[in-house]
Amino acid sequence: MKNKTPKRIDSSKAIDKAVNIATIERTVNSTANKYGLFTIKTANEWIEEAKNRPIPKMLFSQLWYEGELCILFADTNLGKSILAVQIGNSISKGEQIKNFEIQTQKQPVLYFDFELSDKQFQNRYSKDYTDNYDFDDNFLRVEINPDLELPNNVAFDDYLILSIEKSILSSNAKVLIIDNLTYLKSDNEKAKEASPLMKKLKEFKSKYLLSILILAHTPKRDLSKPISKNDLAGSKALMNFCDSSFTIGESNQDKQIRYIKQIKQRNCEQVFDADNVCVCQISKEYNFLQFEFVSLGNEREHLKQYTEKDKDNVISQVKELSNQGKSQRVISSEMGISLGAVNKYLKL
Repeated sequence: MKNKTPKRIDSSKAIDKAVNIATIERTVNSTANKYGLFTIKTANEWIEEAKNRPIPKMLFSQLWYEGELCILFADTNLGKSILAVQIGNSISKGEQIKNFEIQTQKQPVLYFDFELSDKQFQNRYSKDYTDNYDFDDNFLRVEINPDLELPNNVAFDDYLILSIEKSILSSNAKVLIIDNLTYLKSDNEKAKEASPLMKKLKEFKSKYLLSILILAHTPKRDLSKPISKNDLAGSKALMNFCDSSFTIGESNQDKQIRYIKQIKQRNCEQVFDADNVCVCQISKEYNFLQFEFVSLGNEREHLKQYTEKDKDNVISQVKELSNQGKSQRVISSEMGISLGAVNKYLKL
């Protein structure tokens, strides 16, 4: 039998590990009910402390409350920015959007617009570029400075987050609207990319007592199915980090009709669920593009009803994409249908 060579121990690594453990143990030593990452108190103590904090007020009915990091998501061209500006305008003036409640006084709103140019923005909120809508000075619109050169050895993402923080401090705004997440992180579908960004925004929310609304998009989806949290790009990571979320769906009845559906909530019961969506139409009342409330309705009434001809077309497209060498996962994403459906159609 061969003698086994004793395994070498890297003494430097062992020392480093011991030093790290000692450092952690020192920081975890309890002081005033604090144990490293944790604070331990009785349930009654927590409630007594919470009694001194203000009750969160509605910013946009039960869909978004003060102190929440909320995500509004929808497919492209469904009016996310239109609704977000309308909400920001409402908060900046302290005036409710018809049929949607607001409980706060007028206050500054920082609207980070990474979508429109100033001229495109003017077009939406004017009558043929004249008779501009009169926003309150509390509504602060933010654009990227295209002429700015980044400091040496500073990543764009880091500089962007730093600039957001400086904007918060300079404006004293407690309400942020970010349009949209795709600009902040092009790979937000990937959890590892989304997590650091959302952690930073959550840190700002707690540090500066903010209410944050983030706009995000959905990948192509099956329009015959109800919208769910799984339709948000990067759904698992993003939904874990947000406090609330709602979505905009397009009605199959009329291309101008939209419906607003509540997806996640913590400060209330779910009010605007699939059986009670807010049906709206996009209209321009003279010089202000907006969502106009029509009624409450059932999401089923607005979903696409597939015919046999539609199904045959989908099967044909799936097979054509497969013949082009695309994987089932890619086909699923491009077609907005499940992997199971792709697999089933390829066998027909």
